[in-house]
Amino acid sequence: MPARLAKNKSMKITGIIAATFSTLDEKGNLNLNLIEPIVEKLIADGVAGVFVCGTNGEGLSLTTTERMAIAETYIKAVRKRIKVFVHVGHSSIAEAQKLAAHAEQTGADAISAVAAFYFKPSDVNNLVDCMSQIAGAAPSLPFYYYHMPAITGLNIDVLEFLKYGEQKIPNLAGIKYTANTLHEYQRCLHYAGERFDILFGYDELLLPALSVGARGAVGSTYSFAAPMYIKIMNLFREGKIKEAEFWQYRCVEMIGALGKFSPIPTQKAILKLAGLNLGGCRLPLRSLNEHQTQELEQYLNQVNFFANLEEAATEQVVYNG
Repeated sequence: MPARLAKNKSMKITGIIAATFSTLDEKGNLNLNLIEPIVEKLIADGVAGVFVCGTNGEGLSLTTTERMAIAETYIKAVRKRIKVFVHVGHSSIAEAQKLAAHAEQTGADAISAVAAFYFKPSDVNNLVDCMSQIAGAAPSLPFYYYHMPAITGLNIDVLEFLKYGEQKIPNLAGIKYTANTLHEYQRCLHYAGERFDILFGYDELLLPALSVGARGAVGSTYSFAAPMYIKIMNLFREGKIKEAEFWQYRCVEMIGALGKFSPIPTQKAILKLAGLNLGGCRLPLRSLNEHQTQELEQYLNQVNFFANLEEAATEQVVYNG
């Protein structure tokens, strides 16, 4: 069984959500046929769900039509076995509303939206007004604000967003919190009697996030290393902190490869080395060349990534938190 989904005053996720990558053919067009095998792999790995068309899925480099096709294909492939989060953020609120309505109509489990990052919201109230319009296009779906200040440049007080957001966004379920400010993350977790679902988004800080109360997380490297992270969560739950720290460090070593080249192309190269070729990337991202791929493989072998992943995968991979 996959990691369970509990319900309180809002949807609550336990376990990990894999932020999936784009699937392209040799000409850079969508290859939707690759989505079903991705889904089957991730379900076998024990993830609680998938997060599609986000940063790692190059959602902001895809057309609205392409994003709708991807979301629909994931929903059909998943068949309600795990959760499907659809990222609908867009620089145009009208386009984001179309994506949100489509996600609701086709059977998504939740939607999420990053803030516009060209014309940025001027303050928290302005941001809430923007997210309210997007969330309102899919009123039956839980809505998660996607907080990622390193990319958007929007450094708002997330606790204030929750305070104002709960008044204007009836379907506000929580935050996809992709920042390293654990003190703010913890405050959001505890706000209003832990009403909201605050999903942690920094893979390299999963264990510290667990220590301050995290139960659910969304991450890119979960797409190819889920068993290692589920092992960390299970060890933490069992009180085996030193062992959990050891496995977190193994993940941190692997993540070190992402800083050597561009993170998203590097991760797609890791997937290819693991036997799943998802194609290249959309410009301005560039795929790794042959020399870079060889250097990447040497580094991953040096830190025993593939051996570590195999070791973690031989054990029970369902998070029982």
